[in-house]
Amino acid sequence: MKVVVIGAGLIGMLTALRLKQQGAEVVILEKGKAASESSWAGAGILCPIHPWLYPDIFTDLINASLDLYPALEAELRHETGHDIQRIQSGLLIPCFEDDVIKHQSAAQAWSDKFDWGMQRLTARQALDIEPNLSINIEEALYWQHVYQVRNPELLKAVMLYLQKLDVEVVEHSEVVQWMEHETGRVRGVQTSQGKTYEADTVLLATGSWSEKLAAQSGFNLPVKPVKGQIILLKTKPNTLKYIVKHDDAYFVPRKDGRVLVGATMENVGFARGNTVKALSELLEATQRLIPGLKHAQVEQQWMGFRPGSPDGLPFLGEVPSKQGLWVATGHYRNGVALAPITAKVMADWICGLQPSINMDAFAPSRIPKESESVGYPQA
Repeated sequence: MKVVVIGAGLIGMLTALRLKQQGAEVVILEKGKAASESSWAGAGILCPIHPWLYPDIFTDLINASLDLYPALEAELRHETGHDIQRIQSGLLIPCFEDDVIKHQSAAQAWSDKFDWGMQRLTARQALDIEPNLSINIEEALYWQHVYQVRNPELLKAVMLYLQKLDVEVVEHSEVVQWMEHETGRVRGVQTSQGKTYEADTVLLATGSWSEKLAAQSGFNLPVKPVKGQIILLKTKPNTLKYIVKHDDAYFVPRKDGRVLVGATMENVGFARGNTVKALSELLEATQRLIPGLKHAQVEQQWMGFRPGSPDGLPFLGEVPSKQGLWVATGHYRNGVALAPITAKVMADWICGLQPSINMDAFAPSRIPKESESVGYPQA
């Protein structure tokens, strides 16, 4: 089987890797530089973002994906020698009296239902384990078994493995035209360089750029770019011990002592670049939530475009109106967490094996119901 994967982000590359392992002949086409967009820019938190706001099937998919990470980490280390820096950090959600959304009850019910082992800490208990938190918190929600991964290192390991398997990644190769049989079945693509790639199957995994490419093929795929700006603080190791998540910001402590602070949620199209406004907002959130970091030096600032969907759920599966065209996009804020199961499901599915998880909720043909709580922000 010949497969063209469009998009060299984590989802596209890891799926290509799994397809190659199943005997497919795979090529990856990337309009820019591989592993350089949202896959690189994200925080690498291996935990669903506010999963109690989603349908249960989303948690089923997330749990199945996180269960695959230990084996994926071991496989990548064995095959490439590279460390993806997957570490257990734990997760704290501080709760304040003036929070717009009170997550406590819903988070407790979700954690109990799916056995995620949440503890509700008093303010004193929370400050005992994370002294840099604000003294104004009422309580904190705590999950001990939450991990993180270093996105650039994960991407590097996957790319090294693809090289070892002789999977070609063609950079600066934008797909500009679909090729179809008379029956309408997709049979390949043509790039901006005029080169054609014949295929039995094409996988669209272009993140925030998926809507435009889908439209060129004649179907609607409502994936919008949701810009997120992030800053990196330089601190001493163990200044912050746990991942701290709040509606205003999240904080991810790295092994080297740096703390990643993100991320804005901006509906501004593909407007690149960082802004003073975003920097100010993230620093204000830092002073309010983690005042112990107020003297930390801002070392770096970057941004990325999350591939948002109206209901916050990814689009996964074959396009009914375009036989031979498959989609894996729209992962929004959970792309790294969902990458292992997405790659497994899509590779198995394309090769003729039915998924063990019901995938109806993620069908590309669905008409997603817009949700302000989890979908992409309105303009």
